Amino acid sequence: MRKYDEKAIEKLQNETTTIENNGVKIILKPNPFEDRAGYLDPLEYQLMKDFWATELGEAKKEEQPPLEVVVPIMRDNMGFPNYNLNTVEIHTKYEEIASGENKVGLWRYYPRKSERNKKRPAFVFIHGGGWIGGSVYTVENFCKLLSELSDAVVFNVDYSLAPEKPYPNGLNDNYNAIKYVYDNAEAYGIDADKICVGGDSAGGNYTAAVCLKARDLGTPKIAMQILIYPAVAMADAKVSGYEWSEDFFDMCEEQRHIIKNCIGLGRPAKFGDDMMLKAYISKEEQIYDPYVSPMLAKSHKGLPKAILAGAEFDGLRIHTEFYAKQLSDAGVDVKVFRYKGMTHAFIDKLGHAPQAEDLCIEIAKAVKEL
Repeated sequence: MRKYDEKAIEKLQNETTTIENNGVKIILKPNPFEDRAGYLDPLEYQLMKDFWATELGEAKKEEQPPLEVVVPIMRDNMGFPNYNLNTVEIHTKYEEIASGENKVGLWRYYPRKSERNKKRPAFVFIHGGGWIGGSVYTVENFCKLLSELSDAVVFNVDYSLAPEKPYPNGLNDNYNAIKYVYDNAEAYGIDADKICVGGDSAGGNYTAAVCLKARDLGTPKIAMQILIYPAVAMADAKVSGYEWSEDFFDMCEEQRHIIKNCIGLGRPAKFGDDMMLKAYISKEEQIYDPYVSPMLAKSHKGLPKAILAGAEFDGLRIHTEFYAKQLSDAGVDVKVFRYKGMTHAFIDKLGHAPQAEDLCIEIAKAVKEL
């Protein structure tokens, strides 16, 4: 079920342009329903107005309530009700695996018609949610569509959340899940040389960190990493050459107050000002750990080829495109998309926003080419 004309997908697929940012080519995906620069996608804007009960004005800084109060509220407000766009039967299976003392849920999706192929590619998806929330259910439809389009086995990891299970629990859960898939590739009917890892937002952070850890430890082998608006530098941690500024965002005057409210993620801030980060890590010095802030890794050489996708009006777009430069400078094959008119977490809006479906198509094409 789609809430948009499929011609929007044709436009997103066929009317791209390319710019260069810090020496890296960025593929600009058009705003299908709005040609003016600096404007939100009209569908995205309407969804924001319909979904959020509060006025879309500038956020006001208020005294933060304690974690035990705010975390349940934040969890309840994460995600977006989306649609199943599959046209073939998708088998869904579930199992639990051990990760130290943790139990990790591992969902698995694949087209029934592909069962006879014992060398399918695989994709392990790590959902977002600021390390404290999010859900495998929010990204389930995205995973199922990716499975159909790429004819792959897609895994969806239900990892431990902070603050109940702070760093490094979530990182270890995701690493161990990917290692488990790799070690059991034959049993799953997948090609151990074609295992991809990807995630959105905090899931993109985990993806980048897991790829660093896998490189450092020498296992598992990861063929490709998909970083969807990833957070790759925490608080005010950064490396030489990295800058974040509102001036990097082209905002029309009539929507400026709304857009400024959308680009707060990724803005450099003191450790104590970030509620989600304080729930995830216990010590400020941990922001400099490359498995927390992948931007700060001493080297990015030897990492898997990468697709990075960012939204025009998302503060994490600056993270996305700078990390693409770091990977490219280290000799990693990178492909970067910027979705004009969109804001953070747009893949959650599958069926509502054509950009979510378009990105799924792009990822599937890359998986099939492995």
